[in-house]
Amino acid sequence: MREETLFKFKTPYREEIAVKGFKFGHGKKTACFVGALRGNEIQQMYIASLLIKRFTELEAAGLIEEENEFLVIPCINPFSMNIGKRFWPVDNTDINRMFPGYNLGETTQRIAAAVFENVRDYHYGIQFASFYLSGNFVPHVRIMNTGYQSPELAKEFGLPYVMLRQPSPIDTTTLNYNWQIFETDAFSIYTKETSHIDDESAMTAVNGVLRFLNSFGFIKCRPPVGFQSEIVKESEFISVSAPCGGLFRNRIKPGQEVQKGEVMATILDPLRAEEKERIIAPESGIVFFAREAAMITEHQTVYFINPSEKK
Repeated sequence: MREETLFKFKTPYREEIAVKGFKFGHGKKTACFVGALRGNEIQQMYIASLLIKRFTELEAAGLIEEENEFLVIPCINPFSMNIGKRFWPVDNTDINRMFPGYNLGETTQRIAAAVFENVRDYHYGIQFASFYLSGNFVPHVRIMNTGYQSPELAKEFGLPYVMLRQPSPIDTTTLNYNWQIFETDAFSIYTKETSHIDDESAMTAVNGVLRFLNSFGFIKCRPPVGFQSEIVKESEFISVSAPCGGLFRNRIKPGQEVQKGEVMATILDPLRAEEKERIIAPESGIVFFAREAAMITEHQTVYFINPSEKK
């Protein structure tokens, strides 16, 4: 393992911050792994740190094939993480909406440019990502539908789903999208939790990475057997929203099957604890995402369902 300072940047009121990268093996730039881009992505940083630990063990045992280099960057944004802010604290901008970056621009543009300069030449790019909604997912691999995507390759992670997302204009400035445009096979891995650590789903992500690398002969190990991945389109999922605001009492976990008409949650009056509404499954299928916040507002998305019957 080689620990390197990839770049440094100045921050207001604090000392200069250095972004660290951990390299394993030598030779062609095979795979790059990026953890936390945002200040609340504790789980994503943790997954990257577990991967560093596992690569260190594999390298010491001589189980990384020659002529392959891996780079792991556990945390891009330690400044925001230190003070518990999701976005860049000075102007509330999101580094993952600044790629490929601009080295003469605003701070987050310059950080994105420095990151991209270090990661753009790797054949495979894997980001441990978080979602804009607070909640839990079935672990999956997400790919932007740019025309350069490789969904069949993503099956090698052995996670339950490979999701194809049709990019919106705001997605064109993400790391995943720009990796693909610059000819890297890019994948985003989503697991349970963001600001809290979930060991089980973290190891699901790590084992998925090991399966992926092992399938191409980049490492020599036998990770646990994974799933037969189902390729799905985000546009086919059913979004379920709250009919009113109040206390959200969820009954359903991601990965659980629901039947049309089944009660998925109740919404309580926050002052009297009386039931105001019930959230009913509009179709039968597998719950892909479930919101975890205790308080919700009217029309807020609370579930995504992968329907049993595609229309």
